[in-house]
Amino acid sequence: MFHLTYLDAFLGTVALYCVYRLTTSGKNAFPLPPGPPKLPIIGNLFDMPTEKEWLTFAQWGEKYGKLSSVTVLGQTLIIVNSANIAKDMLDKNSAIYSDRPVIPMGGELCGWKNTLVLLPYGNRFRNYRRFAHQLFGNATTMKSFHPVEEVETHRFLKRLLSRPAEFSEHIRKTAGAIILRISHGYQVGEGTDLFVTLADKATEQFALSTSNSTFLVNLVPFLQYIPEWVPGASFQKTAKEWASTLNEMVDMPYNFVKKQIAAGSAEPSFVSKLVEGQTLSVEQEFEIKWSSASLYSGGADTTVSAIHSFFKALALYPEVQAKAQEEIDSVVGNDRLPSFEDRDHLPYIQALTKEALRWHSVVPNGVPHRVTEDNVFNGYFIPKGSLVLTNLWQMNHDPEVYRDPMSFRPERFMGPKPEMDPAEACFGFGRRICPGRVLADASIFISCAMVLAVFNVSKYSEDGFIDTDQSTGTISHPSAFKCSISPRSDRAVALIQADERR
Repeated sequence: MFHLTYLDAFLGTVALYCVYRLTTSGKNAFPLPPGPPKLPIIGNLFDMPTEKEWLTFAQWGEKYGKLSSVTVLGQTLIIVNSANIAKDMLDKNSAIYSDRPVIPMGGELCGWKNTLVLLPYGNRFRNYRRFAHQLFGNATTMKSFHPVEEVETHRFLKRLLSRPAEFSEHIRKTAGAIILRISHGYQVGEGTDLFVTLADKATEQFALSTSNSTFLVNLVPFLQYIPEWVPGASFQKTAKEWASTLNEMVDMPYNFVKKQIAAGSAEPSFVSKLVEGQTLSVEQEFEIKWSSASLYSGGADTTVSAIHSFFKALALYPEVQAKAQEEIDSVVGNDRLPSFEDRDHLPYIQALTKEALRWHSVVPNGVPHRVTEDNVFNGYFIPKGSLVLTNLWQMNHDPEVYRDPMSFRPERFMGPKPEMDPAEACFGFGRRICPGRVLADASIFISCAMVLAVFNVSKYSEDGFIDTDQSTGTISHPSAFKCSISPRSDRAVALIQADERR
């Protein structure tokens, strides 16, 4: 009878690793992209950052090149620090670079693998994207939702006027109100709203559950099979609780639409257009329910982060605020609020919207792409199953692309030689590009324009310190800060308090 010890298991693993290296060496004449030295078996496990991964990835880019690689427990990670390289790799080779990795905690145990962001590449993925594209895939289809954007943003101004210190909460509520109205025809009321609260809770859990620095199981996948009662497996209990939150976020708004349709009172929305008058199969209902949840869970939190950073920028850069307000006063005047019809006549505000997206990277590491076939790219071997991580933070702060990248300068996107539009990187690449990018762009523009028209934003105190830090996580938020928000004039107060445009 054999008795295996830990030493036996270790030596056996080493032997298998050596056999693997001997049997696979020479199979490909091309090297992996360069990167930090690897240890046997564990590879670069101890090199992986535990927070703000984008900063470490940027350092590797400076040392090893814009395309680098590491290996963690046999998993190859390709780090891309250049937007041009990402376009060449992920756009031009999208057929094999569009899958998603298995993320044990967030995807498998919590259930986010059923949402668009983590959905494997295939027919269901294509159906989700087709639904979204038909609804607001371009500027023309998005126009039908401009009135919703304007009404909900006007309500946002009223909340800011009554309780300016709670601007963070108002931003979050407004983002949720806009996307829930578009996705499910649901109108958010004043006070605490169940659906908005659920979305906030679920998206916060998504950011944590999909981060390698939060749960070890995402780096060591076999841990997902360890029972909850085993010491150190408390993440299993957490996963059950978070899966329950996600299912509520998916089911409750969908059931709301079905009830509204049955009562004949459903407002036009993403779900109502796909459900009303249809006899749906189980699979079709699943796809509509989860794709609609993908829209409002993904859109709400990312837009919150971008608009929050806009307020921080105004507090730090009063000269930007003054220039933006001068343009609004000249084009719009002071007898009405800006609308989408003014957009083409507000070039500085449009540039400011772009800078808000660039200055703070909402998804700094992107979401990994998984390679489905062996590939040779720019002379480097990219093995099947590799995960491609796009360092969007670095792409948006690359000094070779943006002059003085850490400063908030809308002017960089104006004039005869504008710098690269951040939309070329911040919404992702290839077939995984964000389907809600037109909606996000519209939401940020109208929020910036309306706020600047009627409010002044400044530091909370003359000597108040505001940093430009941001949180770790798949979706990253600006660090907390205080600012003073006050109406520009009595006329501005009257505009805010007027009835919302319908």
